[in-house]
Amino acid sequence: MDVFSPKKRSTIMSANRGSDNRSTERRLRAMLVASGIHGWRIDAKDIYGRPDFVFDQLKVTVFVDGCFWHGCSKCRNIPASNRSFWEQKITRNRVRDVAVTRRLKREGWRVIRFWEHDL
Repeated sequence: MDVFSPKKRSTIMSANRGSDNRSTERRLRAMLVASGIHGWRIDAKDIYGRPDFVFDQLKVTVFVDGCFWHGCSKCRNIPASNRSFWEQKITRNRVRDVAVTRRLKREGWRVIRFWEHDL
């Protein structure tokens, strides 16, 4: 049983913004460093969609999509509890991913997306 009301829990969770995820962004960062690939930056708040990595000179954005949050058909496991909520949430994330990719491409960026399980 949750100690917070549904409204309070929603407020708490919406304030939680993920970044520097150990199992995704950090893993790719370590791979880039180990491979001697440079010229990238992270936490690019100035680029639409906030890509995980940006190579400004090459105009390349890289996203590492978590299998759960972005609805990987290979790994996805929707919780039985509140299933409708999670299905809608993941669908919204996927729709947003497509919109972000389209916009960045229109703006002249190359967009690369990796699934978490590919790392």
